Amino acid sequence: MVGEIYNFIKVWLSVFVCLSYCYTISKKVSKGLSRLLCVLPIVCLFLFLPLDLHSVHLGGTTAFFIAWLANFKLLLFAFGKGPLSSDPSISLGRFVALACFPIKIQQSTPPKPQNTSSKVNPFPLESQNGHSKENPPQNPKEKPKNRPLSHLNGQNKENPTSKKTQEGHISLLNYAVKGVLLAILACLYDYSDHMHPKVLLILYCFHIYFLLEFILAIVATLTRVLLGMELEPQFNEPYLSTSLQDFWGKRWNLMVTNILRITVYNPTRHALVTRGINKKGAPLIAVFATFVVSGFMHELIFYYMGRMSPTWEVTWFFLLHGLCLVVELVLKTEVFTNRWRLPRLVSGPLAIGFVFVTSFWLFFPPFLRFKADVRAFEEYALLGELLKNVTRALI
Repeated sequence: MVGEIYNFIKVWLSVFVCLSYCYTISKKVSKGLSRLLCVLPIVCLFLFLPLDLHSVHLGGTTAFFIAWLANFKLLLFAFGKGPLSSDPSISLGRFVALACFPIKIQQSTPPKPQNTSSKVNPFPLESQNGHSKENPPQNPKEKPKNRPLSHLNGQNKENPTSKKTQEGHISLLNYAVKGVLLAILACLYDYSDHMHPKVLLILYCFHIYFLLEFILAIVATLTRVLLGMELEPQFNEPYLSTSLQDFWGKRWNLMVTNILRITVYNPTRHALVTRGINKKGAPLIAVFATFVVSGFMHELIFYYMGRMSPTWEVTWFFLLHGLCLVVELVLKTEVFTNRWRLPRLVSGPLAIGFVFVTSFWLFFPPFLRFKADVRAFEEYALLGELLKNVTRALI
């Protein structure tokens, strides 16, 4: 465990040096091919650095942060796009945090004009909570300065401070409840020998969700404290999803959704439209292409964690979801439109049930094949022993 922590520190020191170099070239090399050639060696290095780590938690998290998020953001940065290029005066600390961590700064944007079109956005990430809102008409006698702009959706709020405090209390309560549930899950694993395998897989689903949300929340909290940045949440209660579009576009791992949207979906759709593909077909093809890339990246992350030859089951999981989402969008926009919709009490369980069933079929088999669950609990035990030894040494 000590050796793994040493390698972890060494890897992240290398990441900091590499991103400092990228920060420097942003001031000296113009965007385009020249900057891309300067960035490509770093992208390649970030694909190899996670190989120095072998633990499920440290290795998997590092691989996700640098081999996926950082590399995608650096490729955008090479062409003057993405979060790393949004602020020319950005500091080194913020540049490094934005590059390798799953964070997105809340932006203060003016209210958008009301869109009367009922077109379905196949990859919706325009609002923080996934719901569009109408801008109420303002009284011309009211002064704009007395109604500050909200960071979340561009609407005017009467009391943003109290609202933010209330949301903070709700968030803390939310994490406290999920922390208790995660502790209960850990206790239930002691009886795993007496559980049906399918029940154990359901517990793994919730474990992964709770663990991911806690890891991302810790990163966001540290970034907020150290750099003073207000960040957007990474999850939006995915168990409340009413469709696959709602689950993947508005609720699950929103930072990845946003990165895939600007690196894969938008360029693919634009390229298809410019080549004569009709505007109805181009978004659907772009959605499927996005899931193809997501499948390959998840396969890569699984390789970092397990060091086993890929079986492509995880890729097929995302291909299946991409295809089903395309079918769902066609049904919404072309067949049923606004005439008929399944009730939320029906569509919600169907969507979540589909995610669970396909996860059991394609997502978890490779996860269990390299014994990620067993190794994870071994790492918990080693970490606990290390903390005990450190405490004894200090006392």
